[in-house]
Amino acid sequence: MSSSLDRLFTDSACRCLEQYSTRIADSVSRLSEDQVWARGSKNENAVGNLMLHLAGNVRQWILTGVGGQPDNRQRDAEFAAAGGIAANEMLARLRDTVREACAVIAALDAAQLEERRTIQGDDVSVLEAVFHVVEHFSMHTGQILFAVKLLTHEDLGYYRHLRGGQGHRETTP
Repeated sequence: MSSSLDRLFTDSACRCLEQYSTRIADSVSRLSEDQVWARGSKNENAVGNLMLHLAGNVRQWILTGVGGQPDNRQRDAEFAAAGGIAANEMLARLRDTVREACAVIAALDAAQLEERRTIQGDDVSVLEAVFHVVEHFSMHTGQILFAVKLLTHEDLGYYRHLRGGQGHRETTP
C-alpha cells in the first residue's frame, strides 16, 4: 500500500465514523428518553442499546485490538440495558470513543495496516479491523436512523438536496 493510499483509507475511515456519529447525535436528539429505550419486542434492540453497542465495538476493535488498550468490554450488558443511561451521556461516550479511535486510525501507516491482530477470536489485518468497524458502524447507524424515523415520523433531511432534480452535492463519503 503506498503512503498516499494508506492516508486515503485512514482519512476516509475517520470521515465516515465522524459523519455517522454526527447523524446519530442529530437523529437521537429528536427522541425522548423513553423513545431512546423503546423496544417493539424482546427480540429488538432499542436505540440506546445500539449506541452502547457501537461504543463497545469501536473500543474493542480499534482502541483495544489496534491501539493496545485493555479490553474491558461487557458486550452482553450493551444489549441487556433497558434504561438508566441518559441519551446525552451515551452520545458523549460514543463521540469520545470515535474521537479516540480516529486518533489511533489516523496514526496508522501502511506497514501497520498490514499487521495481524486477533480481535474477538478473529485473525485480521489492522486494515480489516478498521474496515470492519466502519462497516459495522454504518449498518447500525442505518438501524438507528430507521428507528428514529419510525418513532418520530420525520424526514431526517440528510438527502433533501437530492430531491427535485438537483445534482448530488454531498461531499461526505
